[in-house]
Amino acid sequence: MLELYDRIQAAVAAIRSRWATQPHAGIILGTGLGGLAQKIAVEAAFDYEAIPHFPRSTTPTHRGRLVCGHLDGLPVMAMEGRFHFYEGYSLKEISLPVRVMRALGARLLVVSNACGGMNPSYRCGDIMVIEDHINLMGDNPLIGVNDDRLGPRFPDMSEPYEQKLVARALEVARREGIRAHRGVFVAVPGPNLETRAEYRFLRGIGADVVGMSTVPEVIVAVHCGLRVVGFSIVTDMCLPDELEPANVEKIIAVANEAEPKLCALVMGVLAGEKVS
Repeated sequence: MLELYDRIQAAVAAIRSRWATQPHAGIILGTGLGGLAQKIAVEAAFDYEAIPHFPRSTTPTHRGRLVCGHLDGLPVMAMEGRFHFYEGYSLKEISLPVRVMRALGARLLVVSNACGGMNPSYRCGDIMVIEDHINLMGDNPLIGVNDDRLGPRFPDMSEPYEQKLVARALEVARREGIRAHRGVFVAVPGPNLETRAEYRFLRGIGADVVGMSTVPEVIVAVHCGLRVVGFSIVTDMCLPDELEPANVEKIIAVANEAEPKLCALVMGVLAGEKVS
């Protein structure tokens, strides 16, 4: 099997053969942010199957395509759908696209996800700007021999989400009249949702929301030197004393309703990149 560095270079070569522009930002369009792809002036698009060493997206709501072009004048590349630990992929496979974005020249990573809200002050449809995270996935994408060409052996995680970008996102929310919070995201492996006792535990250790993605990509982004801003859509409330059975259709509907608000926040943050 090829080394990670060689797999990255093979993917980079395939993308550069059709799109030579250096992206400023890479965007992972999780649940609730698919509409942002419609705003990109597309210059090249790749099904994941066409990119060497990219996994295949098996989640029904994830299209499985990499879109390259300009968003409001800013060069970007956007993943229409991500990969998850519960699909059977390793965290190294899940985070490979982030390394490819960095190797192509990206300096910023925008991540989004749908999540369960555990903070009782949150409501369904609210957006949380991620200011920190907790990794309870039971694994780490950096385990193994470190390749110094990709990043340091012991990356610092004191500020995985750039606080200037958190502040910018919250300012955009205030300006646009969008209900948004700043808080802590905890990642679990899934695919089952949590028990009442697990929600109490996760809330007790300091998490505001819970989900099954994002943290592996952010760890790798920090490792390879990307700035990061992250957003979570609260699609269901996970309060142990008022817990109801999960309704997947309702969760997806809430995410779709929140999509315009999340798009506005991402566009506002990226607009600041053009003048910063």
